[in-house]
Amino acid sequence: MRATRAEIVAYLSTKMEELYPIQERQNIARTVAAALEGVDKTRYIIDPNEVVAIDNIDKAACDLSNGRPMQYIIGQCDFCGLTFSVAEGVLIPRPETEELVIWVKEVADKTASPSILDLCTGSGCIALSIKNLLPKAQVTAVELYDEAIVQAKKNRQNLGIYIEIIKADVLLGLNKLSERKFDIIVSNPPYIPSSESESMHINVTRHEPHSALFVPDDDPLLFYRSIARSAHKLLSEQGAVFFEIHELLAEQTTTMLQAEGYDVELRNDYLQKPRMICCRPTKK
Repeated sequence: MRATRAEIVAYLSTKMEELYPIQERQNIARTVAAALEGVDKTRYIIDPNEVVAIDNIDKAACDLSNGRPMQYIIGQCDFCGLTFSVAEGVLIPRPETEELVIWVKEVADKTASPSILDLCTGSGCIALSIKNLLPKAQVTAVELYDEAIVQAKKNRQNLGIYIEIIKADVLLGLNKLSERKFDIIVSNPPYIPSSESESMHINVTRHEPHSALFVPDDDPLLFYRSIARSAHKLLSEQGAVFFEIHELLAEQTTTMLQAEGYDVELRNDYLQKPRMICCRPTKK
């Protein structure tokens, strides 16, 4: 397609009229067009009338009209100052998860060379961001699904940041790690009850992996419970577990973790929603 940048943005925006508010549509359109053109997005603000030729605009327009997330279209997502490769089969990193990473760093800074375990790592965004912020840390990432492991290893290579990546199922007790100790365990596991999918946007429900998002309605805390039980064996003496949680299940998650033998600290995210927990084994 050959047109001005403003015309390209308008064209892409019209394809999303029924999906997003106008400002969000325009931001998505600028981001996708700039990535396909290979320029910084600011060019679409300072040089909107420059005529450019961009391949694959029609395919991108079709994808956007079907609710495909822009991150999958351009193949990347920014997180904690790093650019991660993402593709279908891997959860797209969210801004609120960056706050969990910063909290982990605050605590891990108190240990000279902390050993950190990231469970349900997905793209590796948490593990790699922590390693980037804490170069002396020893970081291990665990993931079950092959598609996600491929992306995590790709990001490890692209970023030049080394972390250990292990295939394992956190619901089966993490026996592969039974002889090791970690100063910090962190996880953003699946936590959305399946019934909530009916009210969620199609860009999530049609395109992102359900295995990374949804849990049974009758046991939405199964990942937290399993990780909490494994953590009793895996944590060092002063170790801590960090979780991203469902805002509507904050009280339920706190109560469960206390029953599993932990002292719990709950924090709000930047939207003042209860979204993060740090817990430590209760001292006897």
